[in-house]
Amino acid sequence: MDGRQFNDEDRKMKETTRTRQKSEFRTIEKTGVTTEISKVSVVMVGIFGVAVGLWSLACLVGGLVAAGGPFQLAAGWFKAVSGI
Repeated sequence: MDGRQFNDEDRKMKETTRTRQKSEFRTIEKTGVTTEISKVSVVMVGIFGVAVGLWSLACLVGGLVAAGGPFQLAAGWFKAVSGI
């Protein structure tokens, strides 16, 4: 009975070990790829946000220069929106 009990326990340990190794390998691999994709996505969104911010600042400065100042820009915007 000791021999059979030892074999059953040994078989369970081997199955448990195989399951852990297989699970850990797949989990680590998927997590690494997902993490790298997330990092690239965050960087791309950040770069796009900075580009949009710089473009809007350049447009605002150009509008200020073309209108002749901030008050003239606001007055021109109000006239364009209201239709006067």
